[in-house]
Amino acid sequence: MPITDDVRLGCGVRIHQPALTNLYGCTIGDHTAVGPFVEIQKGVTVGARCKISSHSFVCEGVVLEDEVFVGHGVMFTNDLFPRATTTAGEPQTAADWCLVPTLVKRRASIGSNATIVAGVVIGEGAVVGAGAVVTRDVPDHAVVAGVPARVLSRVPDAPQAGLRIGAAR
Repeated sequence: MPITDDVRLGCGVRIHQPALTNLYGCTIGDHTAVGPFVEIQKGVTVGARCKISSHSFVCEGVVLEDEVFVGHGVMFTNDLFPRATTTAGEPQTAADWCLVPTLVKRRASIGSNATIVAGVVIGEGAVVGAGAVVTRDVPDHAVVAGVPARVLSRVPDAPQAGLRIGAAR
């Protein structure tokens, strides 16, 4: 079953094409939208009013605060030194690796096909460019892009009330 009984869903959660989505042992906040072909693993917390676009992978150890946007095909990691086997050549078990948590703060946006390496904090209101590889913390309201991701600028202030971005003044 793609959505297991141990998933906790808030009010108004929208799961697009649940048969094509894998959710287990996670918590998803009110009014969050989850696209098809998304996997959210056990222990993940997704805040309220988030959007997780199709083909994204949110692994154990990730926390997404409220109003986070995750673009298409975003990949999170949770192990800094992944291996298939132990030094003795045996398949690894849960006891053989160390989960490294990742935090994405409120209103951050992560562009399509970005990779988020375990252990980083993406700051409040930050923007991660499409295809970026985030290997270190992203400051609040920073715009980062590239491989590895580097700070390019700050998120511009919100437009004044009644004006739309790009509208004539």
